[in-house]
Amino acid sequence: MTGTIPTVEGIPVPPTTHKDEGSWVRPETANDAINPAPSRWYLKAQASALRSGLYLGMTLHYMASPRPPNPSFTLTIPSLLSKHKGTFTLQFYTPKGYQDAAKHGKRYPAVVNFHGGGFTIGNGTDDARFARYVLDTCDAVFVSVDYRLAPEYPFPTAVDDAADALFYIIRQSADLHIDPMKLATSGFSAGGNIATTATLRFNEHLKELADPEHKAPPVPDHKIRAVATWYPVTDYSISRAEKRATCVKPESTLPPAMTNLFDGSYLYPGDIKMAHPWLSPARASDDELKEAIPQNVLVYTCEWDMLQKEGEAFARRLAADPLNKTVHHRMIPGVAHGWDKSPDPLKPAIHTQEVYTDCCRKLLAIFNAVD
Repeated sequence: MTGTIPTVEGIPVPPTTHKDEGSWVRPETANDAINPAPSRWYLKAQASALRSGLYLGMTLHYMASPRPPNPSFTLTIPSLLSKHKGTFTLQFYTPKGYQDAAKHGKRYPAVVNFHGGGFTIGNGTDDARFARYVLDTCDAVFVSVDYRLAPEYPFPTAVDDAADALFYIIRQSADLHIDPMKLATSGFSAGGNIATTATLRFNEHLKELADPEHKAPPVPDHKIRAVATWYPVTDYSISRAEKRATCVKPESTLPPAMTNLFDGSYLYPGDIKMAHPWLSPARASDDELKEAIPQNVLVYTCEWDMLQKEGEAFARRLAADPLNKTVHHRMIPGVAHGWDKSPDPLKPAIHTQEVYTDCCRKLLAIFNAVD
């Protein structure tokens, strides 16, 4: 009907105008963001079904030439920081010559990666195509973390596991032939969030370890030099409805059924504050960000993504006073969230070769820079 205004989640969205930023109701807790909250049983059933579907999609994604590498080896490590004790797996992809590292005493830079999937689906092997570029361009070890997933393990388990992975890699760096002074984190979507929040959680635990009463062994010298974050969620205090409605192409965003599952699974229990810095790094204080975030930050966003604006805003904040981080932000035009994980078995997604190469060349320069 002529004159009909489209809606997103029942909210009127005029085709050429947007609400002012201050006119939306911002959720303060998980209960505000997810109301009513689905049962945990229902969320587990839905997550299980979606994980099966993802397996098929990633199988097709892997088929496109050139095929991505397989992990060189895996390690299962204990969770130490989380209240949910258990184990999780690290997937190691190693560059040429790694098998002779012990003979020559060589240490490699390492990129510690976190996959996407709304903290609910996904696997440590999902970013194997990006791993290839890290191996070939950076001559670095790529460690992809199979952090534990919601709804079985809600917030902040993923962040705790991520920080545990960093501590493990640093403490075992000699045996792993990794240079602990040349580390970076990376991640996609939810993993892009973790690539940033892991450094906050890591820094918090470093302070705890500095307490003379703490009996843990000292952490070896180390330096996380960069964060490379791809289409990350950075601010849960902005509602999904607002993010969709203010996106340049709302119809290309992830559907509500999927984001409701992700948010209902991860944002639990209901009294979690949406501004918690380990959840919404964009809401962390200047002091927290200045102290914990590495000097170099690479931010890649997607033009048609509901997360584009918050990712860009976070990049601007990190670059500005008083944080003054060295920030590279690049928006990939004409693509939606997760475009690089296209299930096309015939060819990799558009722009991936260019932007993956761009990211890895910047990481290489950061690793090679003299302090």
